[in-house]
Amino acid sequence: MPIVPDDKNWTWVLERVCPDCGFEAATFDPLTVRGTIEANALRWRELLADPRATQRPDDDTWSAAEYGCHVRDVYRLYLLRLEQMLYEDNPTFANWDQDETAVMQGYDQAQPHDVAGELHAAAGMLSARYATVGGAQWQRTGTRSDGVGFTIDSFTRYLVHDPLHHVWDAEQGYLKLGPAPWAPPSGQPVT
Repeated sequence: MPIVPDDKNWTWVLERVCPDCGFEAATFDPLTVRGTIEANALRWRELLADPRATQRPDDDTWSAAEYGCHVRDVYRLYLLRLEQMLYEDNPTFANWDQDETAVMQGYDQAQPHDVAGELHAAAGMLSARYATVGGAQWQRTGTRSDGVGFTIDSFTRYLVHDPLHHVWDAEQGYLKLGPAPWAPPSGQPVT
């Protein structure tokens, strides 16, 4: 069953705390973006290793694998947009229809192990690019196709919310699905 398209304008996360995942853009330090992206990619590896990763918790909610595909594509898209902001004067970003992308890319057919590797690679490339951003570059601008303007600073705060929020979404989905049929090793012998 197709997911109902998300037509919300999520830029409000730059102004207030997300009531779901708790992310607060105002207190996020963009200089920590690399560690945040890398830690997020590791968390996705864990989420996508779960045997329930391809199961939707209900007809209106993506599976963890589908959310992972979206996060992978967010990382890829934001790398391109970051490049534009660094090399062009106030570029206008082409529209990205995330729901169309989900259908065209077959998110619902994705294999979790493939998604985990691709997400990790995309996160690594974006993190590496952020290593080169400094000084006045944080104030370079870009504009979304709907007219919303960003600096690299605000763009980074906006970006970080998405993959963190979708970890929360995937975790909530697993709670709805119930206990996993196995538990990852704790490092402690079973007695």
